[in-house]
Amino acid sequence: MFNHRIAQAAAALALSLAPFAARAAEPYKINAVMPLTGGGSFLGKGQQQTMEALRALANKEGGIAGRPIEFVYHDDQSSPQTAVQLANAAIAEKPAVMIGSSLVAMCNAIAPLLKSGPFDYCLSPGSHPPAGSFQFSGNIDTRDLMDTMLLNFRLRGWTRIAFMTSTDASGQDAENGFNEALKRPGAAGIEVVERQRFNPTDVSVSAQIERVKAAKPQVFVAWTSGSPIATILKATFQAGLDTPFVTTSSNMTFAQFDQYKDFLPKEFYLPASAYLAHAGLYDLGPQVEEAQAKFFAAHKAAGIEPDNMASLAWDPANLLIAALRKLGPDAKAEDVRSYLANLTGYPGAVGLYDFKEAPQRGVTTRNAIMTKWEPGVHNWVPASKPTGLLLDK
Repeated sequence: MFNHRIAQAAAALALSLAPFAARAAEPYKINAVMPLTGGGSFLGKGQQQTMEALRALANKEGGIAGRPIEFVYHDDQSSPQTAVQLANAAIAEKPAVMIGSSLVAMCNAIAPLLKSGPFDYCLSPGSHPPAGSFQFSGNIDTRDLMDTMLLNFRLRGWTRIAFMTSTDASGQDAENGFNEALKRPGAAGIEVVERQRFNPTDVSVSAQIERVKAAKPQVFVAWTSGSPIATILKATFQAGLDTPFVTTSSNMTFAQFDQYKDFLPKEFYLPASAYLAHAGLYDLGPQVEEAQAKFFAAHKAAGIEPDNMASLAWDPANLLIAALRKLGPDAKAEDVRSYLANLTGYPGAVGLYDFKEAPQRGVTTRNAIMTKWEPGVHNWVPASKPTGLLLDK
């Protein structure tokens, strides 16, 4: 009889604890609005792969308070209007956090919806959320990339620049950032000998490239991403313009470089984050080196060769997970924003994050380098130290 009563009590206790056990095992879902189709799909698909590699690793490490992490992807089709619709639907569920989108126009469209949350991590470096807002922007600011690029040009003696950009939101942001960067000391002595613009839907830019060629620049900067960069690369190749070519790190994907291999410039540079393996060319500190080793190991385990799309997604998703692990799965949007806004010394694949120094972003030119495409190794290699300083010879 005594044993029977013990068994009854144990069963009753198990039943009372069952809801808590079920809740502990319930996935913690994070909505991600991303361009999985359309013109920006080369970004969204690569970032999705990285986020899945991170999810697998994070869940092996215990998820969030024992709850497995699940990213719920919503395809914004590379459309700001669709991004707004999807974000509104996600916000209606009253989540604490969300991720997205991957392009400036979509992030800018989502931003006004976040006045009282949720906390949103935009994956576009070209987005510039105001300090104190519920939106943060991932990776190196495009303005910091411009500073890194121009300092490196000056130190190389490349003072005659031709600049070309698209007329869309990303292009307008790039031109504004470029104009501001030209005013700073790092760009002293640099002259823009030719400026050209084009519509992203143009099928040919041969006329613009001929004007660039006639200006005899020492370096040609074409700041646009996705299929429009192919249009420029083809026209540059056909015109025989063989000056060093520079574009935004948004094009730093293996898929694109493989697709365009027949008409890539001989000298092809991209300012980017310092996530690349650097073999002692510069020192980011032991914590960052360890974080980068984890980044590469996770991608290797997933069978992924990481490119810039991976670096754009890895740290933001990791930072969200770190915040939720610290605060607990019941954290509110304000809790996450406050935690990240005050976070310093966080080692990521891009560098050491300090959100007090760099609000809404956490990293600066100290985490940016120039890179160069090397077909022989089928990868980008560091072509400068952080901030754009020349490598030691």
